[in-house]
Amino acid sequence: MIRKLTAIALLTPIIHLNAVADTTSYGIWSDAKNTLSETWSASNYELYVPINTWHNRHYYSQEKIDGYNEQPWGLGIGKYRYDEDGDWHGIYAMAFTDSHSKVQPVAGYAFQKMWRPSNNVRLGAGYTLGVTLREDFNYMPLPVIAPLASIEYKQLALQSTYIFGGKGNGNILFTWIKWQVN
Repeated sequence: MIRKLTAIALLTPIIHLNAVADTTSYGIWSDAKNTLSETWSASNYELYVPINTWHNRHYYSQEKIDGYNEQPWGLGIGKYRYDEDGDWHGIYAMAFTDSHSKVQPVAGYAFQKMWRPSNNVRLGAGYTLGVTLREDFNYMPLPVIAPLASIEYKQLALQSTYIFGGKGNGNILFTWIKWQVN
């Protein structure tokens, strides 16, 4: 079941309803393929530097929080493009130290609807779909489906996602710096 969900998370990004003219499954698959292909073919690259992992204090005891790593060392790379509406699409891979100071890789697709309050400032909100591997799950592939938000100035952005969970798991705000190389 996990492998099927992982495959779905990697291969089928959520389709933007305003961009889908044909609601048949062929139209959705075609749109997903085209979106991923166009993003993969883009010549624009960006680098990611994780800067913070914040565990929501409402869901964790102080003892647990004191034992967690909230300074994730890591690095990532991605390809990106802006579509005809000015919205951002990205394909990425990143590795960082998780809450237990173990290496956690993640790779996937991301989309953000962009708003431009000025020429150099952009605000984004969207989602990411991908797969991650964690030591505490014996590095078995796990699907990632999470919201995504950013504040951007020229080529530099502060981007975050929130990993939902329950009492004592998940509920983590993960933040990184994104630099658009070209």
